Amino acid sequence: MIADPYLGKYTTCVSARSTDKEILQKAQDGGIVTTLMVYALEQGIIDGAIVAGKGDRPWQPRPFVAMSREDLLKARGTKYNISPQISLLKEATRSFGLDKVGVTGVCCQMQAVRKAQLYPINMRDVPDKIALAVGLFCMENFPYKSMQTIVEDHAGQSLSSVKKMEIGKGKFWVYTERGNVVTLPLKVTHKYEQPGCHVCLDYVSNLGDISTGSVGSPDGWSTVFIRTKVGNDVWSKAVAEGIFETKPIEEVKPGLELVTKLAKEKIDKNRKTVEERKTFGINKALQNPYT
Repeated sequence: MIADPYLGKYTTCVSARSTDKEILQKAQDGGIVTTLMVYALEQGIIDGAIVAGKGDRPWQPRPFVAMSREDLLKARGTKYNISPQISLLKEATRSFGLDKVGVTGVCCQMQAVRKAQLYPINMRDVPDKIALAVGLFCMENFPYKSMQTIVEDHAGQSLSSVKKMEIGKGKFWVYTERGNVVTLPLKVTHKYEQPGCHVCLDYVSNLGDISTGSVGSPDGWSTVFIRTKVGNDVWSKAVAEGIFETKPIEEVKPGLELVTKLAKEKIDKNRKTVEERKTFGINKALQNPYT
């Protein structure tokens, strides 16, 4: 087990991509999360998975319980505004009657899953039914209105015309159905970030059974951390069955060096924000403790 101050605890890290051509057609990068959940569902490791599907408005995700390959394929791709996955944990076990739940989500959501398992307040019987948690790398997220402003005002594209968005190489990328590609420097998007993201001290979802993201791997591939026994069991079986093709992370560029660099940047910057917030109101309270 490797324990890194910025990358968390993990047993293995590889660069990987799915061998499922249908999944790869609309995958964000290597199709890791969708393929993992499809495999886990078909093998009976999970009965269903909480994933981010389509909401009522373009690019506004809505969590739903996927119980088939077709359901999971509907949730492919990254949405850069929050999908409240954890709100469905209890419903997945009760309304849907699932005994083995798969959960996907970003860093803060992986933390929420583990807290629910440790302190199951209002979550009775839920913790033991979480069978597989797959986390996503996350630097920041955006409220829906902010996303709308970035795409429509800054990139000059209608949200309904966009087929894919991604953050990489210091830019925010917008791809439309008609083949337009617009890039924005990230300095344009910073002021639209969700404020809560600025106190998050995790970049690589280090509390997931498995965590994954594009950073560190070549285009079309994903970096994958295997973190727990549960994660290792699922991943090892899937790789052995040819579900993924993998390369040692040491053999690809830019590799773990970039992942570590970005993780350090996020955590160091956000630690400063956490420290600053500790002082909110302190001076005023000292001056007049009764106000």
